[in-house]
Amino acid sequence: MRLLIQRVSKAAVHIHGNCKSSIKQGLLLLVGIENSDNEEDIDFLCKKTINLRIFDDENGVMNKSVLEIGGEILVVSQFTLHASTKKGNRPSYIRAAKPDISVPLYERFCETLSEILQKPVQTGEFGADMQVELINDGPVTIWIDSKNKE
Repeated sequence: MRLLIQRVSKAAVHIHGNCKSSIKQGLLLLVGIENSDNEEDIDFLCKKTINLRIFDDENGVMNKSVLEIGGEILVVSQFTLHASTKKGNRPSYIRAAKPDISVPLYERFCETLSEILQKPVQTGEFGADMQVELINDGPVTIWIDSKNKE
């Protein structure tokens, strides 16, 4: 499972011109799921995400987590995070899980984040054509792959 984490001052997902979800200060998570992902990947990434100290403390040092600042989270599924560009110019998405595997894992990921955050996590719509709008704060952008824990 791969995450692209962006610290945002605000973010929103629009579908067919309508706002599906929006947040203020917090994290925008783009999530890519592959066939070998499981509960262990979800637990690892949820704990890592919630506890990442990437928000400023009173001294302007990135020393606080999204939980500590009372921030919000917006999760958007993005199979293209598993694109392979090794051959040619057209990316291959062979590693990205099909919906029968990825939808339940995506939903469980969102539920687990919500439980740890102790408030609802906003989401996009799995498989929809979405327009994601954000103001990256910093900018702070972090890439985490659950298969590279060490």
